[in-house]
Amino acid sequence: MSWKEENHALVREFTFKDFSEAFAFMCRVAMLAEKMDHHPEWSNVYNRVRISLCTHDLGNSISEKDREMARAIDKLI
Repeated sequence: MSWKEENHALVREFTFKDFSEAFAFMCRVAMLAEKMDHHPEWSNVYNRVRISLCTHDLGNSISEKDREMARAIDKLI
């Protein structure tokens, strides 16, 4: 599954083997978000992580910064 545009955001759901893998992925994304100074909205239920990216400073719309973050997150898989 790739990123979708949904409600003025880039959205993707990731599925992992178990909670530990999902949480490890979230930790990697958190470190990336700090480095890029661009923090996602996300949720986690057991082995699933849902990430939503939008730029709040631009009125909650998709920017190149969101697309760059999405590409960087994809490289973590």
